[in-house]
Amino acid sequence: MNLYERFLLPAFVTSACSCSPIDKQRQKIVPAAEGVVLELGFGAGLNLPHYDAAKVRKLYALEPSPGMVKRARDRVKSAPFDVEILTETAENMPLGPQSVDTVLVTYSLCTIPGAVGALESARRALKPSGRLLFCEHGLSPDQGVERWQKRIEPIWKVIGGGCHLSRDIPALIAAAGFRIEQLDTMYLPKSPKWAGYNFWGSARAP
Repeated sequence: MNLYERFLLPAFVTSACSCSPIDKQRQKIVPAAEGVVLELGFGAGLNLPHYDAAKVRKLYALEPSPGMVKRARDRVKSAPFDVEILTETAENMPLGPQSVDTVLVTYSLCTIPGAVGALESARRALKPSGRLLFCEHGLSPDQGVERWQKRIEPIWKVIGGGCHLSRDIPALIAAAGFRIEQLDTMYLPKSPKWAGYNFWGSARAP
């Protein structure tokens, strides 16, 4: 891990992912989490203010980046429920089968190298009655925007720590064995279209 990835990248990602349009998207999905929750890509803990504390018993905050974990620790201290930070990757997380009620992932599937594998691991940890809640940016349905996404993506991945602009989020979720039960999409206001096409909703493991 170089100096940019350890010190500058966490600050850049935290700033970009805390802007008002993205924060409003978080408000649409995070409060639905309940029970024992596994959050993939916890980052600096930007979702914490949006959880419904009356519904959450415990949060497993999965975040393998040391720089992000350092930023998250202060937020975790003031959380109104128990938060346990897991520094493993999703493929190596120490949770047993059918041990969580909700899996939450927001603005992380764009960056996780093996996104399908991470979702498969999360599916194994999810109880049969549980749900996957997601809110992500990704592949635009408009061909002109898609072309720009793929042109910019190689440079953007370097700047954004591996962030992909053109991942087909519903396809990734389906490939991991989930069945999407609710899906909404839109371009975020005040964001460039090549970075602002959003998917959010819920899925279950059939």
